[in-house]
Amino acid sequence: MAKAAGSADGTGAGPLAGLKVIEMAGLGPVPLAGLLLAEMGAEVLRIERKSKTQPFLQVPPEFDLDRHGREILKIDLKHSEGAELLLRLADKADVLIEGFRPGVMERLGAGPEKVLARNPALVYGRMTGFGQDGPLADRAGHDLTYLAYSGVLHAIGPKDGKPVPPLNLVADYGGGTMFLIAGILAALFERSRSGKGQVVDAAMIDGASMLAAPFFSFLATGFWRDSRGSNLLDSGAPFYDTYETSDGRHVAVACLEPQFFAEFARLLPLEERFAKAQYDQSLWGEMRDAIAARLKQKSRDEWATLFKETDACVAPVLSLTEAPLHPHNRARKTHIAADRLTRPAPAPRFSRTPGIVSGEARPAASLERYGIDREETERLAASGVIGE
Repeated sequence: MAKAAGSADGTGAGPLAGLKVIEMAGLGPVPLAGLLLAEMGAEVLRIERKSKTQPFLQVPPEFDLDRHGREILKIDLKHSEGAELLLRLADKADVLIEGFRPGVMERLGAGPEKVLARNPALVYGRMTGFGQDGPLADRAGHDLTYLAYSGVLHAIGPKDGKPVPPLNLVADYGGGTMFLIAGILAALFERSRSGKGQVVDAAMIDGASMLAAPFFSFLATGFWRDSRGSNLLDSGAPFYDTYETSDGRHVAVACLEPQFFAEFARLLPLEERFAKAQYDQSLWGEMRDAIAARLKQKSRDEWATLFKETDACVAPVLSLTEAPLHPHNRARKTHIAADRLTRPAPAPRFSRTPGIVSGEARPAASLERYGIDREETERLAASGVIGE
């Protein structure tokens, strides 16, 4: 594992140092949770099944953030000793996270009822799309599926167009990973008072719905219309949208408040009748056309230079390859370079217990901290219960 951010030797870093986490290998939200926990200092042991089946996405090890920062242990979970080994590991863990469909961990003999009976202090984090119960609980899905059922997808996209997939950031990682992490940390805090663990049922449909809480409030008050591209924050307002520039690239305009809009109107410039009537929706169509025509006259970077020292809230739309090179991101070290991989730096930042920049995954060298001595580990490897 690479050195800790802000630490001379990388040891004892991170607010979760000493926390033992078992991550059941999967895709999407749970691996990102494993990365975040590892980079906050937790000791994450990733359990992968011994199988000849090729992974869904084959990523070279130096680029595979779904595995970075972890020790990897491959177990034959169909073997009775393999199933028992998983239980023994969970006996010594603080947290277990899994992202299977309901019932899979139970069929493996490691459901929460059985595991918590052996280790009552364990925090058992379960990540699913639809939750552990309900009519859709057993159905397959992906980020877009859960967004569709939550009402969120309906709200994303242009007024006269179809709903647009917002990558897989909203349900998978926002409604999934982040709510799983929040639930785990809340359960750990409660455990510090009660001494007892519990199950955290994190469902992406629940998390995505909760992220939309303000919009349900807006909808109830009549401030929000239940149609795409018709509101203040969904490209309905001409001063909160993206526009093409002369070089075929784009700028993001987000001058919601009157003082910011006034600065934008002055520098663009906009006609006085628009500048004085920001919230007059009868003018929004003409205002949008005027803004679009003006922004089309210069390149993205020319506009970025004009607006960079202002509060007009105009920003160049950077690509994923451009973002790490931006002066602010470079100054903040928002991205880091690790060998051939450029990636986001650990977040959030901690003043006293800085996080860890994780390195490539490595095989679990020892299971002694889980109460399994070296001789037994060697025996399990020789018998094929663990290993490649």
